[in-house]
Amino acid sequence: MTRSRGSVEHVVATYLDHLAVERGTSKNTLDGYARDLRRYVEFLQRNGITDPAAVEPAHVAEFGAVLREGDDEHRPLAASSAARALVAVRGLHKFASADGITTHDPARDVHPPAPARRLPKALPVDDVLSLLATPAPDGERPLRDRALLELLYSTGARISEAVGLDVDDIDTVERTVLLDGKGGRQRLVPIGRPALDALDAYLVRARPVLAKSGRGTAAVFLNARGGRLSRQSAWHVLKTAAERAGLSATVSPHTLRHSFATHLIEGGADVRVVQELLGHASVSTTQVYTLVTVTTLREVYATAHPRALR
Repeated sequence: MTRSRGSVEHVVATYLDHLAVERGTSKNTLDGYARDLRRYVEFLQRNGITDPAAVEPAHVAEFGAVLREGDDEHRPLAASSAARALVAVRGLHKFASADGITTHDPARDVHPPAPARRLPKALPVDDVLSLLATPAPDGERPLRDRALLELLYSTGARISEAVGLDVDDIDTVERTVLLDGKGGRQRLVPIGRPALDALDAYLVRARPVLAKSGRGTAAVFLNARGGRLSRQSAWHVLKTAAERAGLSATVSPHTLRHSFATHLIEGGADVRVVQELLGHASVSTTQVYTLVTVTTLREVYATAHPRALR
């Protein structure tokens, strides 16, 4: 037989006080939890429940369904908001159980829905080619910028990996680049001939000029002071090139990396090969690019097949 100290409202007030005083939870988070738990209390009361010990797993699961589908009192919540509300409910019941207010935790096995996987933004091949053709062919920084953009798209490197490259990391004979990825993991990635040509032009004609202002760093990509190019500066290079190319799509620091992966998958590359090229620890991370391809196939089917919409 379960026992309780007071009503559900009392437990909620005690829990919020615990978060504020003992856990130091921010005001914004507390306000959000208070709103979510107030809705939860109303839901329980409509079901005739005022004692926290009377709450069962089915009640918590039903509340989750109401959050997603709405009811007579409330509109349905977005997936992220519904998940946040269930996190608040789980925290409430875990606290009540741990503090001895109840002898069971009805929310322990009720989990928030996994958030929808956001599809990476990738540019069409023609847009990538326009982007790569944009930097002017002459001058130290234009040559550097062209080499940087070509390398990002040719290897799928993160911007941090590209600016972290040293000259010895590029093997022009084997046509490979050694990238330092997350968690200290290194990977060897092939690099295409256009990117190698752009790198060669930069290393021969521009880098020595930029290096004169520095202190002899081994970095491939240098700034105007001869030091290693920063991630912020590399991101600015990409953004400026996108503006010059007149691209309407939003370009982020990962745009060329996402485009690299998507174009490989669309070209028939095995997802596990793309995983290795991207340096993903798990193939599940890479599989999101297969969703992009399926989405594209659906769009083509919907517009091209005479009975697709029937």
